[in-house]
Amino acid sequence: MNASESENMNLDLSSGIAAFEGKHFATAMQLLSPLADEGEPEAQYRVAIIFQNSLLGSPNEARAAEYMRAAAEQGHAMAQHGLGFMYLEGECVEQDEAEAVKWFQKAADQGLIGSLTTLGMLYQEGRGVEKNEAKGRELLKQAGFDS
Repeated sequence: MNASESENMNLDLSSGIAAFEGKHFATAMQLLSPLADEGEPEAQYRVAIIFQNSLLGSPNEARAAEYMRAAAEQGHAMAQHGLGFMYLEGECVEQDEAEAVKWFQKAADQGLIGSLTTLGMLYQEGRGVEKNEAKGRELLKQAGFDS
């Protein structure tokens, strides 16, 4: 990719994110979808959200899971957190609490407070992991909760 192509990609990504944030989902999808297909993790994450939440009509759970996983596997912390919730709730994928814990842990390792919080609660409840209230409290403390 030459410098001009890279600049255009960055412009499309920035414009796509701005459209997404402004709730102009058709424009966001038009700009982000080609980038998602090329493997850009931020674009994949946002396209997954559009599919997951039916922001352009009917949901497409398979595509939502596909894009969320692709971004998560590239280390996108919010996508890791999102994939964790998909597995925890059985949304877009078959419910698997142990798999959810795996993805929440990856996001927590990157400092995502929501993932630390969710992991803490899962350890306290023994969901997807062996129940360990002390570890749950420690994770919640790391997340900023004093209990």
